[in-house]
Amino acid sequence: MTFSPWRLALFALVAGLLLWAAFDWLTDQVDEAQRERDQARYERDGLREAARLSGELLAERDAIDRQRTQELTHERNQNLLLQRAVDAGHQRLLVKAACSTRGTTDPGAGGLADAGSAELTADARSDYFTLRDQLALSRQMILGLQGHVRVLQDYVRRACGR
Repeated sequence: MTFSPWRLALFALVAGLLLWAAFDWLTDQVDEAQRERDQARYERDGLREAARLSGELLAERDAIDRQRTQELTHERNQNLLLQRAVDAGHQRLLVKAACSTRGTTDPGAGGLADAGSAELTADARSDYFTLRDQLALSRQMILGLQGHVRVLQDYVRRACGR
């Protein structure tokens, strides 16, 4: 059985077209795989950068918290020392007050020697030190929150590339 040259040429042409189509399909697949690889690398790099920035953010937050906690502990210790000194009588709280005279109803007879000392009652003294503690806590909380806001602003600037 012999094949005519036209049949062989047609067979070679069809085989060539099939090979060309297969090669074109394979190159498209390779190009798509390379695009997906490049996209995955881009996403990986973005996630790494986000993780790095998040790590820095957490480290800065922890540093702010540590500093504010130390300052709060120091202020509370100072307040406690002052309270103990006042309770022991080694130190006095200065209070702006007008002292009334004791024991006399004659306005001309009263003098400075007759005046009672202006002093906080025990309840008021306790409240005073509680307020000092609360003031120190509030101050450190506000300073800490301000620090966190600054860190977040820096984080956003770096993340947005500004």
